[in-house]
Amino acid sequence: MDREYAESIIIEYLKSIYGFALKRCANLQDAEDLTQDIVLRAFRAMLVKDDLDSPKKFIWTIAHNVLANYYRDRTKTTIGVPIDELAELLPSQDDTLAGSVESELIDHLHREIAYLSKLQRRIVIAYYFENKKQEAIAEELNIPLGTVKWHLFEAKKDLKRGMDTMRQTGELKFNPIKFELCGTNGSPGTKGTNSNFFRSALSQNIVYAVWKEDKTINEIADCLGVSPVYVESEAEYLSEYGFLAENKGKYRCNILLDDPTNELISLHDVMYQEAAKLFANELMEELTNSGILKDKRIICGQTDQPISLSESPRADDNFILWSLVPYIAALSGESLMDKSISFEEVATVRPDGGQNICYASVISPGVKKPMYFDSMKQWCGPCWNRNEDYTLWQIDSEWSDGRVDDNYISKTNRILSILSRLDDSVSDESYAFLEETGIMRTKMNINGNTGWFKSVSQAVWLENTDIKNKLIAIGDHIKEKYWHEFETLKESFVKAVLDETPKHLHKMQKYGLQYTFFSDGWFILHCMKELVNNGKLKLPTGAQKKSLTTIIVPNV
Repeated sequence: MDREYAESIIIEYLKSIYGFALKRCANLQDAEDLTQDIVLRAFRAMLVKDDLDSPKKFIWTIAHNVLANYYRDRTKTTIGVPIDELAELLPSQDDTLAGSVESELIDHLHREIAYLSKLQRRIVIAYYFENKKQEAIAEELNIPLGTVKWHLFEAKKDLKRGMDTMRQTGELKFNPIKFELCGTNGSPGTKGTNSNFFRSALSQNIVYAVWKEDKTINEIADCLGVSPVYVESEAEYLSEYGFLAENKGKYRCNILLDDPTNELISLHDVMYQEAAKLFANELMEELTNSGILKDKRIICGQTDQPISLSESPRADDNFILWSLVPYIAALSGESLMDKSISFEEVATVRPDGGQNICYASVISPGVKKPMYFDSMKQWCGPCWNRNEDYTLWQIDSEWSDGRVDDNYISKTNRILSILSRLDDSVSDESYAFLEETGIMRTKMNINGNTGWFKSVSQAVWLENTDIKNKLIAIGDHIKEKYWHEFETLKESFVKAVLDETPKHLHKMQKYGLQYTFFSDGWFILHCMKELVNNGKLKLPTGAQKKSLTTIIVPNV
């Protein structure tokens, strides 16, 4: 039925309905409530009916059904109060009102109960459905009796208000987003990398819903078109681990969420592509023409051939460059870097021991993906871990074996511990572990006596800090040479990123932007792609993938 026609019928019968209720109720308040119930049910029923022969008969049929509920429920004494306070909770099973309409109202009511706070839900269910007395509820929940009464009063008002509300289903119900990337800048905790917390579509869409605007649980639920009960528990979990922040009953995003426009992606691609051309090609020329690759302080015997006890194999220059180029790209030019914001100022300390910044990417429909986006989905790093003796620096990419996983920290700590004891007695099991992880291989004598062996580094090993500094200085010179061009490329991109970032996350975003053209995965990836695409860097062999882009550096 047309909404305006339904309203005209209600207006026509409103005075008669109120008189009907007034004659049959014990007090004025009940009469008003009964009138409201009759009008509400009649109006909703008419909206879904197109074949109404007699409005008068229809109105009074509903009025008598609602009145029957009122009389029947008034006799209930199991909970000590008249159920008409919340009559919709216990609808009659033998009402003559059309079953489909009644079922819709019941479903609507159940949805509205879900929109109550957790405490109110527990009280309402205990009081109206489990027939518990208010005193028992107060004792069970360890709260004052007055608090129980107050919540019941407020819940009744909220439910009636909710039943009168036509909730608008949010866009995310029909077009849920999906994180294309989810990463960890910093150290993961015992629960692993941040992507482990965002395996479900619900958790991803909750965070996305509050990316630009703080929302209550109910507002998030409306946006997602799901029950607030599910949102509440998931939001509490995400808040516990610092991915959301709660303030005055509203949740806000506490991760860096990249939801770029085509314009922003174009700025991103041009910036990295141009910077990589300038830096990577000149770095490659310096490394290959200066003779430094032959420096004996750069140690690497990467080979899949049998190891000789009398000869020391040396990896080919191409394999060594696969480690040196990204390493120098990440660490060179640090004197040019803005370090005004520290990691500790913006990182989140998580209950599982992690301390990191979570970042994620969403590609909206109609928005192009950044250049090399599929390659970035296989990228992890730079990762570095250290003890008092050594630093292990590594990148995972489409060109390497997958080495960075939830056990990565424990594996690297074990590697570093073994490396610190190489001069002492190291077990065969430990040497086997170093070979398994691509760090080194060992040749035993024919009798298997560990007193006679030769170990060969499969990763690139810098003998001392002098050679490290010499390598980094090459990159320093190139970045200083092109720094004006880098800054010009970066300026428009940084402004566009911050314009898309909520104000409360600006400091966190600025911290990450400090590393543009330094330990910046996108910059390093573009450098490697530039060299692979123009043929200056040859693809690694299958045997080299386990040890690729891995450098071991002494700390002193």
